[in-house]
Amino acid sequence: MFGGVLSVPVNNPHLRKSASRHIVTNLGDNDLKNASLFLSAFAKLRTPVFLQSLKVALYIGGLYVCGKIGRESVMKMGIESRELFFYETFLYYNPLLLITLMVWLWGVNLWVFSRSGVDYAAIFFLGPDHLSHREIWKCARWMTIAILTSMTAYLYLYSHGDVKLAASQPVVLYFSAVIILIIPFDIFYMSSRYYLLWTFWRILFPVQAVTFSDFFLADILTSLSKVLSDLERSVCRMVHRQVATIAWFEADSVCGSHSTAIPLVLVLPYLFRLFQCIRQYRDSKDIANIYNAGKYLTAVPVIFLSALKYFIDQDTWTYSIQPAWILSGLANTFFSFFWDILRDWDLSVFTRIFKFSRPNLFSHLLYGRRWVYIWVIGSNLVLRWTWTYKLSAHLRNNYITVFIITALEIYRRFQWAFFRIENVWYKINNPKHTSHQSNPLSLQNDINNEHEKLLAHSHSPGV
Repeated sequence: MFGGVLSVPVNNPHLRKSASRHIVTNLGDNDLKNASLFLSAFAKLRTPVFLQSLKVALYIGGLYVCGKIGRESVMKMGIESRELFFYETFLYYNPLLLITLMVWLWGVNLWVFSRSGVDYAAIFFLGPDHLSHREIWKCARWMTIAILTSMTAYLYLYSHGDVKLAASQPVVLYFSAVIILIIPFDIFYMSSRYYLLWTFWRILFPVQAVTFSDFFLADILTSLSKVLSDLERSVCRMVHRQVATIAWFEADSVCGSHSTAIPLVLVLPYLFRLFQCIRQYRDSKDIANIYNAGKYLTAVPVIFLSALKYFIDQDTWTYSIQPAWILSGLANTFFSFFWDILRDWDLSVFTRIFKFSRPNLFSHLLYGRRWVYIWVIGSNLVLRWTWTYKLSAHLRNNYITVFIITALEIYRRFQWAFFRIENVWYKINNPKHTSHQSNPLSLQNDINNEHEKLLAHSHSPGV
């Protein structure tokens, strides 16, 4: 009735005449075919596909314009000052770019989960208004536009001599980001923003029972420890009005590369996870949480031993401190690697790599293939070590290398999230196959009780 083809007689008097002039006449087959093609082509122009293609074209065009203006602005500077200023530009904008990369990849995670039937909303205790992968990508897209536009304006204004206006660009960007995050109005996904802020608060003060979202986000923060360190230096320079200067190069500068705040900020995410593990042990009495706390504790000497390079002579570093730093780095790397494989992903003695004795939800999509497991395990080991190596003090000012290594660590965390969440979802749906290990969703030993709690919270307001 509503979906059929509408047929109108050609000789209908109401269509044929208006006053004394013919409006609709008999059309031949060719005329009807041409009219149909024209109408279908016109309809396609009005479809969301066309509008989406136009948005993509404008987006790519904007990125090209920003890149072209930024490159010309950098090349306009003198050779001596170009490298120093380009580093300072990276100091302000590379943390935000890396956070944006994490948001893009998290959208990919959610897209795969939605296609494979993993109810991540139940795992994270999210309400019905939680953000989908499309909305996450929308946020990432606007973040990319804002950051690159501000960065382009900063480079252009500074290269043309307007230093004060150039110095205001990163300040405005950071201030706007904070305002958007905390604004108490029902705009910009307020429930999601407040869910994120509440989770951050629980991480900073782990006085309540640790939920899955608490330690999942805290684990992500460990991968963003260098980003947090750069954010601290950037805000420090803004507060002390050192933007668009080269004061960072001075060893005695408050916000310089020798600042003692750098190792302190680097170690904070690991301390947050350490306290969470202690709280989990207090609630569950599961000794595995103490072992997990030891994993994060091994990162502390890696960071502080590396920072000593700026405060001792080269011989002492080479013959006394560096060997201890290497040993602590190896301990942290292998401890973290085996914990990822055996506990977070539950690939017990790698049996699922070769035998696939326990098929999981992603087997039908991608994860049942042997090369995927080999790639994930091998890359996880390599990237674990490069992330530890990045904490070396001599790489602190090698911004290109550190940026690449941090981006690779974000990628490692991105693929880690697939197996981590899949493992939790498998245990929810297969409680009989759950081992005696601590439940990753909470601190209860009974998986059935945890499943009921997940279902109860799945309709609560959240992100």
